[in-house]
Amino acid sequence: MALLSPSRRLRRTPFSDGVEAAGVKAYTVYNHMLLPTVFRSVEEDYHHLKSAVQIWDVAVERQVELRGPDAAKLMQMLTPRDLRGMSIGQCFYVPIVDETGGMLNDPVAVKVAEDRWWISIADSDLLYWVKGIANGWRLDVLVDEPDISPLGIQGPKADELMARVFGDAVKDIRFFRFGWFDFQGRDMLIARSGYSKQGGYEIYVEGSDIGMPLWNALMEAGKDLDVHAGCPNLIERIEGGLLSYGNDMTDDNTPHECGLGRFCDTQTAIGCIGRDALLRVAKEGPIQMISAVSIDGPAVPACDQWWPVMANGKRVGRISSAAWSPDFNTNVSIGMVRMTHWDAGTAVQVETPDGTRDATVMEKFWI
Repeated sequence: MALLSPSRRLRRTPFSDGVEAAGVKAYTVYNHMLLPTVFRSVEEDYHHLKSAVQIWDVAVERQVELRGPDAAKLMQMLTPRDLRGMSIGQCFYVPIVDETGGMLNDPVAVKVAEDRWWISIADSDLLYWVKGIANGWRLDVLVDEPDISPLGIQGPKADELMARVFGDAVKDIRFFRFGWFDFQGRDMLIARSGYSKQGGYEIYVEGSDIGMPLWNALMEAGKDLDVHAGCPNLIERIEGGLLSYGNDMTDDNTPHECGLGRFCDTQTAIGCIGRDALLRVAKEGPIQMISAVSIDGPAVPACDQWWPVMANGKRVGRISSAAWSPDFNTNVSIGMVRMTHWDAGTAVQVETPDGTRDATVMEKFWI
């Protein structure tokens, strides 16, 4: 495969030196930055993630900061999730939609203060949309990308590693909440969250200069825990049904099609730009939806384009992510399937690059 040419447009992260020293084998480009995708191998990284603890450079989860008297108003304009009951110290998974109800991003919103929010974004230039809304509506709010780079600590031994560096109190953080903890005289926001189903934390590292000191401290503290550098794992995320924006869904899809209808309070999320469009969607229901699909046969090749899902010679959906799962002994995949075929147990066929495979729509994702 061709190499990436480094430039200032393809940004390194505060943890890139540590990632390279750990022997990264592959990257992807995400929010104009380098995101590691493989260290030892996808399968080795997968087994290690489920048994030990990993440190993830996820600085690519850039923050869009809203600061000012109208910050909360602007945040509600962006999402159909009702944020009125959200307290300082909470993190909410929020669909971000446009005026048609199409998905623009699926970030985690962090309520730092009543007048200060961070939106921890997936891969899209959401900053410009938010700036446009703020300017067009003449809101009293500053929208910017601060120097904040998340570092993920994921895996069953994450609690122990974090306690060694930040103290036992870090274990008291509840799911999708955060607290402030000291590291070398710096206050760091730490949330119990992350892009895996194995449990863990995300450290919002403010200031690039402290990135490698923190990385090194975590690596040193976790030697006897078999700590390794890691990254979001393709197999594990598909097993858990964790969606990838731009891959499994785009702005052509509504939250309801993406299985995110439970995060849409369209009756009460007054002010959301896409509310009227989503009210119609909620009333009529989606005609297609994200589904788990088990694909028969040996390991499928890399899924770098949509694979048609067929039934009786007609296209009834597409597969967007797929991989062989060692733990479940099948090819796990994420698909968008039409309502005529989304019932659990429905037999379909998937046209993969190495031939047509029998497949089954599942009741739910594997973990």
